[in-house]
Amino acid sequence: MDQALRHEILTILEAGRDLTLATVRDDGGPQATTVSYVSDGLSIYFGCSANSQKAHNLARDPRVALTVDLPYADWNEIRGLAISGEAIRLIDPDQVSEVENLFVTKFPQLREAFALGGAEIALFCITPLVVSVLDYRRGFGHVDYVEAAELELVAVV
Repeated sequence: MDQALRHEILTILEAGRDLTLATVRDDGGPQATTVSYVSDGLSIYFGCSANSQKAHNLARDPRVALTVDLPYADWNEIRGLAISGEAIRLIDPDQVSEVENLFVTKFPQLREAFALGGAEIALFCITPLVVSVLDYRRGFGHVDYVEAAELELVAVV
C-alpha cells in the first residue's frame, strides 16, 4: 500500500473518537450504532455492554461495516473512512488489559469503569478487510480503496 495512504488511514483513526458501527441482526437486517473506539495501527477496538444487541449480533455474525468521520468546517475539508471487516470479542485477559489501557489513555474517564472490573463490558477487535478513504481535500467525493491484502495488518490481538 502507498505509505501516504496508510499514513492518512492511521491519522484519521487516531484523530477520531467515535465510529458508526453496523452489525447484522437476527433477521438479517442492519443495525447501526455509535460507539467510542481506540486504535492500535489498523486494529480498531470498541466496547459495549456484554448483554447488548451489538454483542448478540456479533456473537452470531462477526461481519461489520463502520464509518469514522472527522469534524470539518466546510465540504472541502471532509475526511473519513468507511471500513468493512470482522469484529471478534477479546477474551484473553492480557489482550483485554492492553485494550483497556488504550481506552484509558484516550478516554481517562473510563479508568474507574475498568477498575471496577468492567464485567459488563465486552471488548471487540475489528480487523478491516476493505478500507475506503474519503478525502475531499483532493476533490469532491475523492475516495481511495484499499483491500485486506494491501493493509499489512499488525494487531494487538
